Formats: sequence, structure tokens, C-alpha cells
Amino acid sequence: MKKLAFSLLAALWVLPVAAEPTLRLDADITLQMDDPRFGGFSSLEVTADGMSFYATSDRGTLLRGTIIRENGRLVGVDNLRLTDILDSKGAALSSYHVDAEGLAMSEAGEVFMSFEANHRVMRQADVEALPRFVPKHPDFRTLINNSGLEALAIDAENTLYAIPERSGALTRPFPVYRFSDGEWSKDWSLPRIGDFLITGADIFSGKLYVLERDFTGFGGFLSRIRRFEIGAEQGEVLLETPAGDLDNMEGIAIWQPEGKPVRVLLIADDNFLFLQRNQLVELVLEE
Repeated sequence: MKKLAFSLLAALWVLPVAAEPTLRLDADITLQMDDPRFGGFSSLEVTADGMSFYATSDRGTLLRGTIIRENGRLVGVDNLRLTDILDSKGAALSSYHVDAEGLAMSEAGEVFMSFEANHRVMRQADVEALPRFVPKHPDFRTLINNSGLEALAIDAENTLYAIPERSGALTRPFPVYRFSDGEWSKDWSLPRIGDFLITGADIFSGKLYVLERDFTGFGGFLSRIRRFEIGAEQGEVLLETPAGDLDNMEGIAIWQPEGKPVRVLLIADDNFLFLQRNQLVELVLEE
């Protein structure tokens, strides 16, 4: 009976029904760790082989873990390690500096983290190095509190992409800030559709994947994933879930096993509430 229910749920996720490509649910687990700092994960990165992941939290921590797979399918995690994110002087982040929302890692291992409250981007030579600050775009001073630089991604040419959670109005598109050669530009935007807000982004094979979330109150959360050609104003919807099917999904990471379809990994922010969970799901892109 459980297998049948899972299959029916997976079938509902192939939305929109008549459209291609689509995402199929392949795995769904809950992350657990005996540490009061554990939770609130708002970003996600996965290694190229799909066997390790990184996530940042709202309370200034970095989570690292190993992914356990059976015949390629995610069945669990191991070796979870939670550490404080450090400032440029080597001290743990504190006060309104802690809210890490976006994470991006270059092919060379350079690490970028975006934050809200104190809206900024930090850059590290690798995951163990002390950070430096990326210069701020003038708009960062005007971003909405608790709705700042939520999504971060990097392309193969090391151009950094940062997108705020809110656009400022239902009819206003989401601005995409791009950092390259020491300067920010803002010549691209993504259309805002409905009440969905942007919570995560990743770039894979030259395309931008954007994770979005809506909240219906007692009905729970809705998740949507759109994909864009770089610079394109119109994208395609790969996934839109019914309310309550997923938790508060905020991080997205894309990878591809050799010779097999692309996989999309998502992580939830439980807001440190017992009613929510630190959910990790993986979907398979069918196209």
C-alpha cells in the first residue's frame, strides 16, 4: 500500500500534465542531528558525483554530509558535520550577520555565500578559508528585511548570479544581479508569476534553475521549479507541487550521473519548528 501511495504522489508531481520536460520524485528523507543549531537550511550545493552536499542555515552554520545511494537512488545521509560560518577575522558570525540564504561553489572550489538582514555576499577560496567580501551593488541597501539575497548561483565562466526573495510588487519581475570582473550588473529579470517567491537557484549546463515557494497557511507550502536560458525573460515550468506535498523547500542543486538523466536535489528550511522537517528530496528530470 505504501508503494502504491508513493507512486500516486509521484504521478501528481509530473506537472503540468501535458508539458515536457518534467520532474519525477525519486527520493524523500528527513535529515536529523543531535545539535541545537541543526535546522533552518536555506541553500544547497552537491558535488559533481552526487555523493556529498553542503547547506547553509539561517543561524550562521554550514552543514556538510555524505549521501548514501543504492543503485543510484538516495536512501540516506552520513557523516553530518555542522560548523559555524566565520567572518573575515575568523570569529563565528553573530547578531544580524548570521542569516545565510544562498550558496554557490565554482568548479575550482571557490565558495560564495549570500546573506539577508545585512545584505551581502562573502567569498572564500575554499570551504575552509576565511572569507572576503564581494563589493555591494547599490540596490542591496534597499532590499527588504528578511527577503534579501535568497538565491545564489555561479556559471562555468565564474559569473555570479544573485536574486532577492521578493521583487517588491506582484507585477514587478525579480531582478537578477550578475557579478563579473569585479562589478555587478542588473540587465536581466525573471517574470513574477502569482504569489511565489524565489528561494534558491542553480546553474547547470548553461541554464538557470530557480526554486520558488508559496505558503497557503494551514494548507502548507507549494513548490515550483522554473528553468531559463541565460538572459531569457521567459522560462519553462518543470515542477509545481500541490499544497502540502513538500515542506518549506529553499535550496536547490543540480547534478547528473554519467550517461543518466539530470537529477535535482532540494532541501527544506524547518524554521526550527517541530511541525516542520529538514526534508531532503531528489527528483529526476525526464525530457
